[in-house]
Amino acid sequence: MTQRNKGILTVVSGFSGAGKGTIMKELMKKYSEQYALSVSATTRAPRCGETDGVEYFFKSREEFEQMIADEALIEYAQYVGNYYGTPKAYVEEQLNAGKDVILEIEIQGALKVKKRFPDTLLLFVTPPSADELKKRLIGRGTETMDVIESRLARALEEAEGIEEYDYLVNNDVLDECVEEVHELIQNEHYRVSRNIEAINTMRDELKGFKR
Repeated sequence: MTQRNKGILTVVSGFSGAGKGTIMKELMKKYSEQYALSVSATTRAPRCGETDGVEYFFKSREEFEQMIADEALIEYAQYVGNYYGTPKAYVEEQLNAGKDVILEIEIQGALKVKKRFPDTLLLFVTPPSADELKKRLIGRGTETMDVIESRLARALEEAEGIEEYDYLVNNDVLDECVEEVHELIQNEHYRVSRNIEAINTMRDELKGFKR
């Protein structure tokens, strides 16, 4: 009876260093048939080894602004002089094909998506503690302490918006966390509000038994 033919749109956000990217990679590796990771569009130049349509859809500024004008983006923002956004066509195509689509974006973008598509599932990834977050950021070995401190300050700001999310995911043991994210998304398929059509079909069929 449950309708599973259309995919679920899920937004995964979290503090920098919480492990969102790692979770997404493992989820895709394990359940590649069920999920599609949304590919963002950007006006920044491709980095060495990046391919158009894989890491990003690379656009000129004019092309991107035309996408904004055409309302072809679910959400977009500007960072350090470049546009970043989520193309609507790609997401809708994947959802209609039955794939659960995951967007890995920050809080402001996530809330824009939720406003436009109220059925969106919002997951927020957090490490077990603030100390662990700092340890992970230092452990990357790719940033100065100044950058790490600014990321931690940003995390405090981001923590203000967590209440807007549907579920909090504690990324302590990676494998367990990946399974938890998978289960949360799959369980959404059974939510009553997502199965109104099936419920109405069942009601109509039951009417046939009335005397």
